[in-house]
Amino acid sequence: MSWYEIFPTVSTSFIALSAILVAIGWRLILLGKREAHQKVMLAGAVAAVLFFLIYVSRTVFVGNTEWGGPDNLKTLYTIFLIFHIVLAMVAAVFGITTLTLAFRQSFAKHRRWGRVTAVIWFITAITGITVYVLLYLLYPGGHTKPVINAIFGI
Repeated sequence: MSWYEIFPTVSTSFIALSAILVAIGWRLILLGKREAHQKVMLAGAVAAVLFFLIYVSRTVFVGNTEWGGPDNLKTLYTIFLIFHIVLAMVAAVFGITTLTLAFRQSFAKHRRWGRVTAVIWFITAITGITVYVLLYLLYPGGHTKPVINAIFGI
């Protein structure tokens, strides 16, 4: 198995793990288990950061994966991918805001932001996993030139 195959699988696993941890954390706070909620949500945030670091590393050193499916689905896939990327950026900002509110002990605001953030994160995770399935399982494509090679003219 090459890095080309390993990076996407590992990064997508971290996205799935982060969504599962957020769901568990949400349930824990509903049960009044604040300390457990805090630990699980921090673990979810760490999993999300690990995803991001692996994703950026893959983009820089391996490259992004091109659409390998039928041409008649390429436009639909591109729209779906753009939706996922925008949603992921919104989720990241909301996640950082929600965590900041918790660390500042602004729990009323944290609670309001957290509900919205969790829902956005679940949708982001589902769309991210869908992108993975489309690019690596259903329609495996080629990959582009790694960004680092493009920068250094290699």
